[in-house]
Amino acid sequence: MSTSGKEKLGYWEVTAIGIGGMVGGGIFAVLGLAVELTRGGAPVAFLIAGLVALVTSYSYARLSVTYLSQGGTAAFLDRAFGSGLLTGSANILLWISYIVMLSLYAYAFGSYGASFFPPDSQLVWKHILITGSVAGITGLNLLNARLIGEWEDGIVLLKLVILSLFIGVGIWGVDTSRLAPAAWSAPVPLIAGGMIIFLAYEGFELIANTAQDVRDASNTLPRAFYSSVGFVVVLYVLVAIVTAGTLPVDTIVAAKDYALAEAARPSLGQTGFVLIAIAALLSTASAINATLYGAARLSYVIAKDGELPRSLEKKVWGKPIEGLLITAGLTLFIANMADLSSMSIMGSAGFLIIFAAVNAANVMLAEDTQSRRSISLVGVVLCLFALGSLIWQTANSSPEQLWFLFAMAGAAFLIEVTFRVVTGRKMNLSGDKQQGENAAGP
Repeated sequence: MSTSGKEKLGYWEVTAIGIGGMVGGGIFAVLGLAVELTRGGAPVAFLIAGLVALVTSYSYARLSVTYLSQGGTAAFLDRAFGSGLLTGSANILLWISYIVMLSLYAYAFGSYGASFFPPDSQLVWKHILITGSVAGITGLNLLNARLIGEWEDGIVLLKLVILSLFIGVGIWGVDTSRLAPAAWSAPVPLIAGGMIIFLAYEGFELIANTAQDVRDASNTLPRAFYSSVGFVVVLYVLVAIVTAGTLPVDTIVAAKDYALAEAARPSLGQTGFVLIAIAALLSTASAINATLYGAARLSYVIAKDGELPRSLEKKVWGKPIEGLLITAGLTLFIANMADLSSMSIMGSAGFLIIFAAVNAANVMLAEDTQSRRSISLVGVVLCLFALGSLIWQTANSSPEQLWFLFAMAGAAFLIEVTFRVVTGRKMNLSGDKQQGENAAGP
């Protein structure tokens, strides 16, 4: 059910959810990894990744306006391709990707929070904070959409003020020679570096999950998609300029788990380090909040379409509580057990696959969504090229990491096949295109 008129989200609240999802754990946790790969070309890598996100946001905007849904991506894929085996696997891959991203955000929250404690106790505090962040924010998601939107407004504003201070002060200390083309990595590693950080742009698609809760959706949703992605692209490029232009690459690599905080030291000293660490805590917390908001709705719609157990379709207090709690539980397990590099690669690869599928969905539904097919076709090509670059770089630098990618994709397919066998559903690769309530959302 949709919320009542007085509870519906406006432009600023929806945009805040998109920005809150993007300016989260990714930029703080794996910026150092991106600089390690791209060196002085980090700003260019962020720009390339941002262009992939911006093109894809066109498909999301058109689909969201045409098919108002709390299911977002899952509903769009069902509408375009039907509820066959491949679509079911893609929807479950999306849910797994959400969980991986949530794990990354929680890991980053724990890492930055632990930096305030003595070194010999940081490991313990990291795991305490990982667990506390997920458990606490899961409680916030039991509140209504309006309260979540208000929370996002305040937290996004505060962290953006801190990042603006970092950029405004740090830009004057940039050594342009560190950013010159001669300091860049080769083209493919440069692109691959941007794709590893692509997960930092993932959050914009969470806007689609708010569609039924939005006032004047036909105007609000496209504006929120384009403005949130465009703003974050500019923000990330500026952050990369200050970081890569202020510190030697070796220093960034040595402090890559908290590269942004370290980059604040030259211009703002220890105070700057603390401010950026606080911004990291705020950003990762808001990203967990925004992602859980979408993941709970996603599990509801996947179950409603018969691709997960129907117990996940149950609602308590009007919320898909069971799916929310299962998502939170899996997040706690991965965040406390996996390493940062594995999570970042899996998260980026998972969403590039899903975004390619969403662009393809809008190509197929272009007449209904009144879209330009050429833009979405470009989106398909860009996503697949970006995925190929990421796989190439991983195969050359850390081939063992490829097993995580195969395991994630294989798990999605195996879960879907197993559930179809258990429930006696057909094993057809494609299904009838959804025309009813399931495709449009619950």
